[in-house]
Amino acid sequence: MSFKVPEDIAIGLEEELGRKFLERIWGKSPTYTCVIGNTETAKIPGLSAAGANPEACDFTPAADMELLFFGKCKCMDGVPVTPDGIPTPGIVTMSAIKLTSMPIFVVNGGLKVRPHVPFFDVDGSPGEDIRTGRAVKDPEKCFDRAVLAGRNLAKISDYLVVAESIPGGTTTALGVLTALGYDATGKVSSTLPANPHSLKNQIVQEGLKANGVGKDGFRNDPMAAIEAVGDPMMAPAAGLVAGAAESVPVIMAGGTQMAAVLAVVKGMDSSALKNVALGTTRWIMKDNTSDLRDLVSQIGKVPILSANLNFSTSRYDGLKIYETGLVKEGVGAGGSTIAAIAQSEGRITARTMLDEIEKNYARLVSRR
Repeated sequence: MSFKVPEDIAIGLEEELGRKFLERIWGKSPTYTCVIGNTETAKIPGLSAAGANPEACDFTPAADMELLFFGKCKCMDGVPVTPDGIPTPGIVTMSAIKLTSMPIFVVNGGLKVRPHVPFFDVDGSPGEDIRTGRAVKDPEKCFDRAVLAGRNLAKISDYLVVAESIPGGTTTALGVLTALGYDATGKVSSTLPANPHSLKNQIVQEGLKANGVGKDGFRNDPMAAIEAVGDPMMAPAAGLVAGAAESVPVIMAGGTQMAAVLAVVKGMDSSALKNVALGTTRWIMKDNTSDLRDLVSQIGKVPILSANLNFSTSRYDGLKIYETGLVKEGVGAGGSTIAAIAQSEGRITARTMLDEIEKNYARLVSRR
């Protein structure tokens, strides 16, 4: 009898590959990893929800990791929120981790503010504004070190969930995808309901022009693309994926930012693609201002799985507003939910997740 995909997980691309991937991880124990970093690109006005509060966005990745370890943040008061008060999707990931006791490993890709938690350091630096055309220092060093980390984490894991937290990352994703020759214009997502595509494209074109490399100049050099118009999360995330995928399955947990990482993985080690799936949220898959399916289909035959999280029945307005298109994904919210459902063999459901998320929301946000 063939494996039946649970109703709380949808397959958005490469259905048969997605079903086989889920069957392989069903009942298995995942290890959660998250690559965090900062880029000055996040502070460009009008670009993202993070950019509306530029000082706070330096703290967001560190605070997200503290939330996962401690159930509260230490480097800042409260939890990371948008200027409208919408909580970080890290609250979803924290809930999945609490329900399953997934081990957590953090990789510092290049931070302004370090978290009060243990982390791997790949000797990366915070990213510059990509309009300079010189966005990331020595990404290949970070990639190579992360490959080693991925290989070793795979030795103690049934499979890996690789996530990210970096404000401004959808613009750098557009930059790297464009630099590598993919048609990404108008297809990356946003934390904002009104996706500022024209501004993102303008910024990317400015960065490519400043770098001085002509059309297709980066097509076969993903590290050079990151160095020019990427961010410090990308190379180590790609390295973790490539290293771990040599021996275990990997859920690349995220939205269109993970499509850019997938393109980097393909450029560095295309054999890794046979052992990965993208894991995201229903909000990304139904977003009509981006197109994750098209981006991934340009890169290779890789399944997209999405967690059918639905906050429309939540008691809290701060969670219900996720249904309007704010935030959508981050900190591996979708991928960690898929992992929780799979580890529990379906006993954890989207409803179970919402109940846990509401408990954590009430404790963290409504009492601020």
